[in-house]
Amino acid sequence: MDIVTINEVGPRDGLQNIKNILSVDERLKLIRSLEEAGIELMEIGSFVSHKAVPAMSDTDVLISKLGNIENYSVLIPNKKGLDKAKINGVKEICTVLCVTDSMNKKNINQSVKETLKDLKKIFLETKESGMRSKCYVSVAFYCPYEGKVDSFYVEDVIGMLLDYKADEIVIADTIGAANPREVKKLLSSLTNKYKDINLSCHFHDTRALGLANVYASLDAGIKKFDSCIGGLGGCPFAPNSSGNLATEDLVSMLEMMNIKTGVDLDKLISSRELASEFTRISLKGRMI
Repeated sequence: MDIVTINEVGPRDGLQNIKNILSVDERLKLIRSLEEAGIELMEIGSFVSHKAVPAMSDTDVLISKLGNIENYSVLIPNKKGLDKAKINGVKEICTVLCVTDSMNKKNINQSVKETLKDLKKIFLETKESGMRSKCYVSVAFYCPYEGKVDSFYVEDVIGMLLDYKADEIVIADTIGAANPREVKKLLSSLTNKYKDINLSCHFHDTRALGLANVYASLDAGIKKFDSCIGGLGGCPFAPNSSGNLATEDLVSMLEMMNIKTGVDLDKLISSRELASEFTRISLKGRMI
């Protein structure tokens, strides 16, 4: 039986933009519920400006209550965020590089070249500290400001990230505009070009193509995917981008394909109900 690994991004990506900000205890309860459902990998928060993203305030307090965070990651935007991650015992950090200048400047007010320079230093320090690093290659297919992104350029940027010793590369269809043919073409090219690349995918479901793009990724040999309970989320700097691919939809499809995830679908639905209660949003996947 084939096996796919799911990285749940709800506690960070799913909650960062909602109007009803969750308390630390509510965030903790949601994470515990997802753990109970069998989710082993999670992005639990971020060390970003509290003014910019108030929903992620007190991530340090959340970490102290969680205890063991060996398999959990935290998003950092810069060296200051890395310092906070180190102080709080984080084992894996996530960084983001938008591959177009327009989107990258909207996101972190830097050019792509400037961010690459910073990431080189961050990945080096991460290695020296015994931590793992993950880099999201955002708007890898389409940019809301510049349109279709050149796949050869994306491959070159990823080559630089690998040279800088990023442990994992996540291909992100940030605005949910990619189609399965484009997804398979890019992923196949990357795995052929960079033989030892640790590659995973992050899909948004703006055009209801999230699951189709997962299927195309499976065909390209990808075995790890981000998803978000209830399909929450969406990039605040990407106009008209809806939420992430719903975890319950992903698990449901994979089960139908006889692909093992280790996740209990019934318990996952209970987690979705809890997320609905806390966020005050009626959450429902496309399949269940």
